[in-house]
This record gives sequence, C-alpha cells and structure tokens, in this order.
Amino acid sequence: MQENCGVLVLGHGSKLTYNKHTVEAVATMLAERMNDAIIKTAYLNMDHPTVEEGIESFAETGVTALYVLPLFLAHGTHTLKDIPEILGLSDGQRRTTRSFGDRKVDIVYAEPLGVDPCIADLAHKRLREA
Repeated sequence: MQENCGVLVLGHGSKLTYNKHTVEAVATMLAERMNDAIIKTAYLNMDHPTVEEGIESFAETGVTALYVLPLFLAHGTHTLKDIPEILGLSDGQRRTTRSFGDRKVDIVYAEPLGVDPCIADLAHKRLREA
C-alpha cells in the first residue's frame, strides 16, 4: 500500500443498526493495525454515508491513494457491478483516478474477503461457541 493513503471500508447497509455498528467496529480494528492510514466507512444501501459520500469525504484529507475495501464474503452483483460502477471502473478493472480539485488520487478497489484460512478459523470459532 502507498503511504499517505485512505481506506474506505464498504458495508452493504441495513435497516438493522447493529449491521452499521459491525462495519464501524471492523474499520476501527483495521485502523488500529494501519495507524498511518485514514480509515472511513460507507454503505451501498440504506445507511450513510453512501459510497459516493464516503469517497468525497477524503477530498480534504490530502491522501494520494484511496483503497476501497468491500466487507463482503464473496463476489456478487454488488461487488462486480454496483460498486465498480460507482467507482467508475470498467469490467475487471481494479484501479482508476479521481480528481479532488486540482489533485488526482489513485483509487484502488480491493477484492472481497473471499476464501482464506482466517475465515475458516472464524467459522470454526463460531461453531465452538454454538
């Protein structure tokens, strides 16, 4: 990751408030691991800020790169179509630039969480808790 970067953690959004709190809690934990980055949240549906509002919130921060992280387990319509469309990405494209006034910022779209041993560890933990 580049220095002087921001991370926009994307949640789906929900009528249920604890969903927003969950995304915010994950973003807080991520910020503890990346204390040199500016971490913010945004939501695709129902909650605010929206994805567009989340992106715009970095305008005055001075970041040179903005990483967009979808907190989704797997690819689907939102991660393959809706979010890339909002970001101005073509099919399969992961990077673009955005102008904030006279300054250009690299936008990098991350993969969803996907298959990873830490996901299996978490699933195992939840089974033990049950």
